[in-house]
Amino acid sequence: MSTSTDYIQKLFADRIGGEQFGLTNEVYKFEKIKRVKREAIRQNPHIEFIDLGVGEPDEMADQAVVRKLADEAMKRENRFYADNGIPDFKQAAATYMQNVFGVDHLNPETEINHVIGSKSALAMLPAAFINPFDITLMPTPCYPILATHTKYYGGEVVYLPLLEENGFLPQLDLLSEGVLKKTKLLYLNYPNNPTGATATREFFEEVVQFAKKNELIVVHDAAYAALVFDGERPLSFLSIPGAKEVGVELHSLSKSFNMTGWRIGFIAGNEKLVKAFATVKDNMDSGQFIAIQKAAAYALHHPEMTEKIAEKYSRRHHLLAEALRECGFQAKKPKGSFFLYTKVPKAIAGGPIFQTAEEFSQYLLREHLISSVPWDETGHEVRFSVTFQANGEEEERRVIGEIKARLKKVPFIFEEGE
Repeated sequence: MSTSTDYIQKLFADRIGGEQFGLTNEVYKFEKIKRVKREAIRQNPHIEFIDLGVGEPDEMADQAVVRKLADEAMKRENRFYADNGIPDFKQAAATYMQNVFGVDHLNPETEINHVIGSKSALAMLPAAFINPFDITLMPTPCYPILATHTKYYGGEVVYLPLLEENGFLPQLDLLSEGVLKKTKLLYLNYPNNPTGATATREFFEEVVQFAKKNELIVVHDAAYAALVFDGERPLSFLSIPGAKEVGVELHSLSKSFNMTGWRIGFIAGNEKLVKAFATVKDNMDSGQFIAIQKAAAYALHHPEMTEKIAEKYSRRHHLLAEALRECGFQAKKPKGSFFLYTKVPKAIAGGPIFQTAEEFSQYLLREHLISSVPWDETGHEVRFSVTFQANGEEEERRVIGEIKARLKKVPFIFEEGE
């Protein structure tokens, strides 16, 4: 009998590439960035690398939260499986929604469930709702997890362009009846990754009516919902009358409390939808470590931690947008999130022409050791993040001054009229 395992290549599921899995030479965007980054740093060890591409907080969680985790981890009763979450965390989430967003109608027992990070929640939701040929509506550009898993279950994805002229809000009235008849899920994310745009109450009201009319489910990814500034108030989709009838909202402590690696958040909203999600989750995992849930509950009772974090990002956004404008970019400070999203130059006088945002992003890495994330889905834009490493305001100003010094001497050429 042959001991060869060549047959394994024939057994991979079509959803990950089938028989071609692992055989293609395609390199994805973020892997390209990593490769160019490594090479640029290797060739220029004497130049400071400035990472404006990272999409995670630059600081660790508040020390009070860390101490709470340590205390809870020492307790014998916290060593067991958490399954679908502990009451303390669910109640803390309900209180948080009321205190921060004015959502006072959530039942912590039936309308809230903990999640091991919003990424895993987005991955699980299609299992509860998507059958072959069902449609998920996704903005573009966007965080892709819900789309990926929709396709895994045989569903289809219809993309809705996010354009500056529409405030980076999708135009729902352009969808055909044929698409809407097959649509199950509508994904939204505000404040938005990558554009930094915020939603309005009027838009969310439109979404509620749209969902009811077309009998679909709204999934609002609110990972950055509390990270707003310049007079913007934190806005929850669930604060809109009727929203709980049609959807759920995902909240993550990764961004708002600097708890990225802790993998904790919650889903809230329609009781039936939360129950369906919990049923899937119960067959996927055994819950997050109880000590982490208790530390997270402590954090949710202290939203002032997020307010302090938002003040820092607001300050950095102001400095970065100002610096980029002095270098010729049409950069605008966003009203929320980590991200500043702006059009890339067309070319450099006497130098390279940039056909894509990816080409420009790689130029920044190779020539200036500045990392960013390119987006070519609806134009040619680049995403800068203000989560770069800097300890204190003086260091922030130094880093952004260095960015300006490197870019201001470059004769960028932008589109006519910009």
